[in-house]
Amino acid sequence: MFEAHFQTFEEPETGIALSARLSAFREELTRRNLTGFVVPRADQQQNEYVPPSEERLAWLTGFTGSAGMAIVLVREAAVFVDGRYTLQAGKQVDTKVWSVQPLVDPPPEAWLAQHLVAGDRLGFDPWLHTTASAEKLAAACAKAGAELVAVDTNPVDAVWTERPPLPLAPVALHGKQFAGEIEADKLKRIETEIAKVGADALVLSDSHAVAWAFNIRGADVAHTPLPLSYALLPKSGRPTLFIDHRKLSNSVRDHLEQTATVVEPGALTPKLIELSKSGASIALDSATAADALTRLISSAGGKVIRGSDPVALLKAVKNDTEIAGTKAAHRRDAIALARFLAWVDREAPAGSLTEIDAVEALETFRRDTGALKDVSFPTISGTGPNGAIVHYRVTRKSNRRIARGDLLLIDSGAQYEDGTTDVTRTIAIGEPTQEMRDRFTRVLRGHIAISRALFPDGTTGAQLDTLARQYLWQAGVDFEHGTGHGVGSYLSVHEGPARISKLGTTPLKRGMILSNEPGYYKTDAFGIRIENLELVVAADVAGAEKPVNAFETLTLAPIDRRLVDLNMLASDELSWLNEYHERVRHAVRGHVDEATKAWLDGATAPLSL
Repeated sequence: MFEAHFQTFEEPETGIALSARLSAFREELTRRNLTGFVVPRADQQQNEYVPPSEERLAWLTGFTGSAGMAIVLVREAAVFVDGRYTLQAGKQVDTKVWSVQPLVDPPPEAWLAQHLVAGDRLGFDPWLHTTASAEKLAAACAKAGAELVAVDTNPVDAVWTERPPLPLAPVALHGKQFAGEIEADKLKRIETEIAKVGADALVLSDSHAVAWAFNIRGADVAHTPLPLSYALLPKSGRPTLFIDHRKLSNSVRDHLEQTATVVEPGALTPKLIELSKSGASIALDSATAADALTRLISSAGGKVIRGSDPVALLKAVKNDTEIAGTKAAHRRDAIALARFLAWVDREAPAGSLTEIDAVEALETFRRDTGALKDVSFPTISGTGPNGAIVHYRVTRKSNRRIARGDLLLIDSGAQYEDGTTDVTRTIAIGEPTQEMRDRFTRVLRGHIAISRALFPDGTTGAQLDTLARQYLWQAGVDFEHGTGHGVGSYLSVHEGPARISKLGTTPLKRGMILSNEPGYYKTDAFGIRIENLELVVAADVAGAEKPVNAFETLTLAPIDRRLVDLNMLASDELSWLNEYHERVRHAVRGHVDEATKAWLDGATAPLSL
């Protein structure tokens, strides 16, 4: 009845084959006169999702998480992961040959300082590291009397005999009816930003920035409609777009050539060398530009200006067309979510559903809209103890039956051409415990506090983050992830530079879309998260002495009333919940079948103290 088209549930490779790969890799290092090598989980542009051809870390180690690194020395090897992935890495890698180490505290450089010896030659691929990361590696090597060696070709590729080909998904134009602004106008705005930093040119090394600037979309990586590409934008004059021509139809190419010179990716290096020889100042994005770009500009006589990609902030502030599109996407998504939640309530108590069933059903309901392009990330469907794993990904092996007394945490999103969605709901299967209701209500109160926040223009996400945690802190508990991330317009579901977290230093601007997703996770027991997307809007505050902003909630899906402890809610919080449910009912009721209507009426009925 249901099926998933956009994600799989297979287990990654493990065991003897991976150990053989490590041996072959070490032989290749010896052949190249290297005593070690760094393998990041990265492509040339530091994308969150990378094409299969760039999954070097997973191929070599078996670890499939979205953030990590491996360091292979002649004597030992380690896989570095952040706290989200410690359990996963321990299960996926062969711990007889790999040690699992922290990625952040302490960082891999600390491990290198302990394990490198004088005379070691540690290799790295400068196309897969930013300059900042290369500088840290170089400092660790210098401390140990070792040498950091930039390689011309990646030794992993030399032993990965069945490496998938580079992606060649066709490029589509993202028309003004979705983008709201033509390329020429966007490029003019970017020129202004280039002038501000005093650069002669800007390299767009982030494919998201290229896609936004030139109003194109593609399918080179999973779940994000990216065409892998680069661009070089002079402070005035015609920009150059570097993209594989096999991705372009004649009509797409003709359109792009109205505003840019379109050339193959291989032309980027000679073009930068030519520009650098004139002594040009070239701006690079610190977060995504490969160290290889810094090296070739500097060695050819150019001056590198490292900083934030100005397109990131321009892209984060959505225009009226993008805002209207994302609202339409959320209304469409709401219908699929209501059908899904009604189905779970109907079917799950019998005990026959699994986590995978939930993933497949939700994707099917979204496909029924006729507008789904992809899921915006692999759906997290965790019941019972699996719900406590923050970035859990269900596989056929881990798939758990949804049982009475469980909480089902389902975090999912959709890519529609007019907008990107991301929503989490926690569903009680049968009667929840008092502890579950207490923790859920604390999470809900934090969620409401963010949703109702009023804040002066210039406020950062770090200043708001505490609002989401305050009621959990009162019980001596917390959650280990950020409260919210930026979301793109038919682009990345995790978009910078703004976020609501302890590290969120970018001021929130009107037109930005961010998630609001506090949670609570009890190891080996259950997980709770409530997530809506919020739009930053102007607030009308009488007597305000400076502009004030607020959030407008975009997501429209019932919050499980059975998990709310009414004794813990203030009257204004209860009013927020009832008004939110009234909005959901109004938006969805006329678009669903009678059975879903009946369920929706119950799920959104007003609560009273």
